[in-house]
Amino acid sequence: MATQTALITGASSGIGRELATCFAQDKFNLVLVALEPDLLNQAASELRQQFGVEVTTIAKDLFKRDAPFEVYNEIKQKGLQIDVLVNDAGQGQYGTFDTTDINRELDIIQLNIGAYVVFAKLYLQEFKARNEGKILFVGSIAGELPGPLQAVYHGTKAFVNSFVESIQEENKDSNVTITNLLPGITKTDFFNKAHMTQAKNVAEGQGMEPAEVAKEGYKALMNGESRIIAGVMNNVQVGFSKVMPDPLVAAQVHQQSAPVDGDESAR
Repeated sequence: MATQTALITGASSGIGRELATCFAQDKFNLVLVALEPDLLNQAASELRQQFGVEVTTIAKDLFKRDAPFEVYNEIKQKGLQIDVLVNDAGQGQYGTFDTTDINRELDIIQLNIGAYVVFAKLYLQEFKARNEGKILFVGSIAGELPGPLQAVYHGTKAFVNSFVESIQEENKDSNVTITNLLPGITKTDFFNKAHMTQAKNVAEGQGMEPAEVAKEGYKALMNGESRIIAGVMNNVQVGFSKVMPDPLVAAQVHQQSAPVDGDESAR
């Protein structure tokens, strides 16, 4: 069987980087996409050296609307066939909605929704034509919960979770499998980028290691599962949210993510 290739966005750090390791361990070749060329090249070098797989890197700013199309075209020009798509790149912004930066939020919507939708459409069309392929979305339990102090991020992940369920139903009779991985708080650089390190649940060091989350997601993808909530406590939180009144869930999330210094304004 020919070696397969996985395309992973947000692959230079965090869950994306750990997913790259999972694929490389199973001898997948990789196409890694991220913003920072140095981190991307470092990840590629480590993966080549450790696992002997081929790694192609594409440094691209997925905040830009045309960027996913440019990535797709570059991969085509290189003559690479993608067998697995991993939509992982995502960012958030912390603070009350009236104090956050609207331009940053529009970038986040483009990254967390726009890029996911473009890559999903382009590769789903390819996979359907070949009647094979796998797609892994990195959603979030944030999409199952209201998100005071991260209103836009939670909204984007609610879109992802709903979108995935819709296209899973549309493609249930094909050989293409679509899996949604829903992590909770994970110890990555996400919170630095979101200026959220002062949030109570982050400051207290809560959360899973990205390698644990990646392993759960990778296993679910390979088993053809539709959805996996990473971690026992995250499953419990989502379960409780289904039976509690929405305003109470919102108040609870607000309390958990409140800033330790009491200032809820965006930083």
